[in-house]
Amino acid sequence: MQTPARPVSGRPRIGVPVRLSSSEDPDPRVGEANGLFDYIVDLLRDGGADPVLLTSAEDLAGLDGVVLPGGGDLDPRLYGEEPGEACYDVNHGQDALDLAVARQSVDAGLPVLGICRGHQLLNVLYGGSLVQDMDPGTVAHREPAPLHDAGPWAWHEVGIAAGSKVAGLYRDSGGTAAAVTVKIASGHHQAVARVADGLVVSAVAGDGTVEALEDPARWVASVQWHPEAQELPAAERLAPFRAFVEVCRNRTAAR
Repeated sequence: MQTPARPVSGRPRIGVPVRLSSSEDPDPRVGEANGLFDYIVDLLRDGGADPVLLTSAEDLAGLDGVVLPGGGDLDPRLYGEEPGEACYDVNHGQDALDLAVARQSVDAGLPVLGICRGHQLLNVLYGGSLVQDMDPGTVAHREPAPLHDAGPWAWHEVGIAAGSKVAGLYRDSGGTAAAVTVKIASGHHQAVARVADGLVVSAVAGDGTVEALEDPARWVASVQWHPEAQELPAAERLAPFRAFVEVCRNRTAAR
């Protein structure tokens, strides 16, 4: 795991809670998630931020925003269910860290972006629930046998609502974010079930799966997909992270 460079004046400081599960875990998904964490850190830095690796919610002082990355499954007991057999890498320490960072960031008014597990975690934090293991449907959300050069992903398009925070991450220029359709790297077996009060849906897949959420009262948004996937063109990978960095920069300038 890479260590972020020393802070540079004028660059927003964006926290990312570390991954606590070892890449040596026999389940290859754990190592893959840790690799994606490193991609997110790199993209934040390339987008103009100073990433800060968070090992505690007490590390939030001086931050300008937070990204909640992917990883293993949340403990279903957090949303009132017993864990099913399909749950993997349920790490109570990770749940505690991510939830504490998310809760305190929201309370502090920091911009928060959730990705995959981070998307699901925000829904649970706000009081929603998850589908523990998705049934096969008309849209593939995970690729059981990855194709050559396609990575561990199922690929499909998703439409993002006009005027939403998530659409703003994909807009080409300033102003109100128009509706946009993006091709996404999808790799998940869980999904949002009951959408929490206080969140609104800003993107859905063709089968109705909730692909993006946001809090209309503050800059909190999340996506189920992986914008950091290396198989995407470099400019497409960087764009949403650069846009989020600008959200954090503008918040800092407005204080």
